[in-house]
Amino acid sequence: MASDTATRDDREARAASPVTYAFARHKGVAFRPGGDPAFLLREDGDRRALMEVRRVVGTTHPVVSCSPAVFDKALSDIYAYDGLGADTSSGEDDDPESLTRLIDEIPRTEDLLDSASDAPIIRLINGMIAEAVRTQASDVHVEPFEDRVSIRYRVDGVLHETVSVSPRLAPPLVSRIKVMARLDIAEKRIPQDGRLSITLGGKSVDVRVSTLPSRHGERVVLRLLDNSAARFRLDDLGMPDGMLADFRKALAQPNGIILVTGPTGAGKTTTLYAGLNLLNEETRNILTVEDPVEYAIDGVGQTQVNAKVGMTFAAGLRAILRQDPDIVMVGEIRDVETAQIAVQASLTGHLVLSTVHTNSAIAAIARLRDMGVESYLLASTLSAIVAQRLVRRLCSHCREACAPDAAELELLGLPERSDVTLYRPAGCAHCKQTGYEGRTGLYELVVVDDTLRKQIHDDARESEMAAHVFADRKALFGNGIDLVLAGTTSLSEVLRVCREEGARNAGV
Repeated sequence: MASDTATRDDREARAASPVTYAFARHKGVAFRPGGDPAFLLREDGDRRALMEVRRVVGTTHPVVSCSPAVFDKALSDIYAYDGLGADTSSGEDDDPESLTRLIDEIPRTEDLLDSASDAPIIRLINGMIAEAVRTQASDVHVEPFEDRVSIRYRVDGVLHETVSVSPRLAPPLVSRIKVMARLDIAEKRIPQDGRLSITLGGKSVDVRVSTLPSRHGERVVLRLLDNSAARFRLDDLGMPDGMLADFRKALAQPNGIILVTGPTGAGKTTTLYAGLNLLNEETRNILTVEDPVEYAIDGVGQTQVNAKVGMTFAAGLRAILRQDPDIVMVGEIRDVETAQIAVQASLTGHLVLSTVHTNSAIAAIARLRDMGVESYLLASTLSAIVAQRLVRRLCSHCREACAPDAAELELLGLPERSDVTLYRPAGCAHCKQTGYEGRTGLYELVVVDDTLRKQIHDDARESEMAAHVFADRKALFGNGIDLVLAGTTSLSEVLRVCREEGARNAGV
């Protein structure tokens, strides 16, 4: 509570500055309010503007001369919260058409930094984020090109261009986002990462900001982490009942390694968080090392990776093992050192949860072998491996029934004259003409039994292990077919996320 009060006071103190960001940046003059008030003058700043600022402030404070780099850093500190501290739930930004209107309202000046206020740019950024939250977008892409700046939203895993604006808006738009995320606005040659927190409609939204230099300016990607929308219950993930029961049994083991695999954006972290929430009890000490910490879980000690100061996954994992943990979560196993420490942690009685980037559950075993982990250690420590994807759900308001053709029947593994009904996307106002609404998980689970342990120990090939594992349970594509036959999603959507498995299933 005390920290929340301090943050609120800090925002109020910063908001008291009578100098707009545009004026301060352009003239090289700023006023720093708060506990250590001072006038800041950039080395090449306008001294006449300084005199005017002192007249407006009306109080006597010291003048501090700053190098351009120090001045830019001070601007980031002073104006970081400007425009984002207020709740915009009742504002005009909630109008679905407001983003276009906000763009139209931006003054057509030659240089936006010469305008009297940054308010239009701030309102545009607020509108972008508000619409992203409203449409449940996971990312906002701001991409400058020669003749336009494209603003795209990733909704249900697919990018859609929402609007494009004049290229003259790119510099002030990107600079303003960097200021809010406390990034170096003077450095445009290297990628930067930052974070900011905002309140929209009573929701607390964390925004991860990533910049990347490109030919026509800096590209910016905003990753939205809506704490109120996060679902961390195993029952909400979409696992079939039998698979969910097996996964719960694996989580109930006192030690071992549980891996979740899949590409970026497949929901691996959500699955791990759901598992941690199931295990989160006062009698257990649960510690994590993540890059980054996406959501805060009450009762769990979460540590952020910081490679700049040597805080890697391996270093963090090694440190938290000295904190008397019962359960350890490692955001990702990327190298042999992290893998070996995770194995040793499992051997010494800890339950270890982590992720690996592979296309299938069995491939995770080969990946760990390739990293240099001995097969006998893998055989002793692995408990379960989950491979997953996210597929879009068909909109229940507009999905269309259709009869499958011969090629689709072959992919479904059904005879040519099968009487089966499939569904395909149509598009309506409810789903914004996409034909899909929301996503669900698509999974395959490998439980390491005695036979599979022997195969791992004996360096069996992936095909041999897969033949044993999926002799009595369905693989990723098979579970996807179940969703298709149930009318939950379309066959094209399942093929989009696991095309390789689908082609192999069809004998292609």
